[in-house]
Amino acid sequence: MTATKLPLILLAEDDLKTSNLLTVYLEREGYRTIAAYDGQQAIDQHRMRNPDFVVLDVMLPHKDGWEVCREIRQHSEVPVLFLTARDDESDRLLGLGLGADDYVLKPFSPREVVARIKGILRRIRAVNIHDAASDVLTHGALVLDATKRRVSLDGESVELTPIEYTLLLTLMSTPGRVFQRDEIIARLYPHGELVVDRVVDVHVGKLRQKIEVDPADPKYIITVRGTGYRFADRQSEFGS
Repeated sequence: MTATKLPLILLAEDDLKTSNLLTVYLEREGYRTIAAYDGQQAIDQHRMRNPDFVVLDVMLPHKDGWEVCREIRQHSEVPVLFLTARDDESDRLLGLGLGADDYVLKPFSPREVVARIKGILRRIRAVNIHDAASDVLTHGALVLDATKRRVSLDGESVELTPIEYTLLLTLMSTPGRVFQRDEIIARLYPHGELVVDRVVDVHVGKLRQKIEVDPADPKYIITVRGTGYRFADRQSEFGS
């Protein structure tokens, strides 16, 4: 029997004490870890080691966390959790808009960081389990193959983050149903993470950029003003 490989977590944190402390807590929970102490090291380590998760400090030397996340997202949809001392909503929305899955404010408890990581990885596993019992969902040129956890548009593969995939699966599974923002937040962050309503709009915007021909005039994910979002329920909504 082949042993299951333990998740590998990249810790990109320039403070050695913080990095070592998180390493101790994560390895105590059974995770493997690698460390990077500046932005370029984080990018290099990600390319060389292909980790299963990235913990990313915003204020890194040489290249900050925003830039590191942008570069990682050019070729990978690995889950990313930001560590930031900047308690500003615009910064949080920027990180989520770049494709991060969550953020933790400094100062923090190492237990909280570990809990957030475990929650995100658990959510990904839960989605994969759901996939195994699901059918292929098709609407126009958009196809979500839940058994393989793949999304394609006009036959071309679309790379989604775990959050974006869960969002699309949620909406696409019940076309026409209106989901309120609070309900979407509960689906995307099922373990009670504190996020603002605008986070949903950020994720929807990123998803539209990937699946809509014209994100400014969406045909798949429809805004229901004052309420939330729904997936198009009629082929006629796509036009002729």
